[in-house]
Amino acid sequence: MTNDLQLGGLYILMAFMLLAGAMIGRRSPLAKGITSVLAFIVIFGAGFIVFSFRDDLQYVAQRLESEATGKPVRMAEGRIRVPLAIDGHFWVQAEVNGVPVDFLIDSGATMTTIGRATAELAGVPVGDQRNQVVRTGNGLIRVARTSAETVDLGGIQRRDVRLFVADGDDLNVLGMNYLTSLKRWSVEGRWLVLEG
Repeated sequence: MTNDLQLGGLYILMAFMLLAGAMIGRRSPLAKGITSVLAFIVIFGAGFIVFSFRDDLQYVAQRLESEATGKPVRMAEGRIRVPLAIDGHFWVQAEVNGVPVDFLIDSGATMTTIGRATAELAGVPVGDQRNQVVRTGNGLIRVARTSAETVDLGGIQRRDVRLFVADGDDLNVLGMNYLTSLKRWSVEGRWLVLEG
């Protein structure tokens, strides 16, 4: 705390010395001098604010990038923030067995479900069995029960993740079996926060 006060005092002293030097060197009339003083105060004030809030400004830059691109923001190791998409859903790109897959995050889905084409791309074993019927928002569908070696979402990796594989379904859903494996997940305003 004392070092921070000393550093702040040194910063202010240097700003006043620079300002005084500029004023003496110019020998300008009073009105121009006052204008120069105010300009220096604004410039050094802005510099001081940027320096003081540099960590928060980095977060603002990340948030602006995320809003523009729709990509999640990695806040720290094992913690990401996913922006709400324009359609009102949370979308992420995760890796299934190292293969990038776009997922809709759905807390209403019990199991993570991928389409057969996605399963083939990711090397998830399926076979020809569709031995289970599940109820979805679009009605009843037949699915095969299997598992992926890994599912990695922004560095939050889970192994041996149980999956359903649906025929002809191009919508991949990240369900509660993945979400409940996390330390914490919550919706905060327009953001979904996932903590591994």
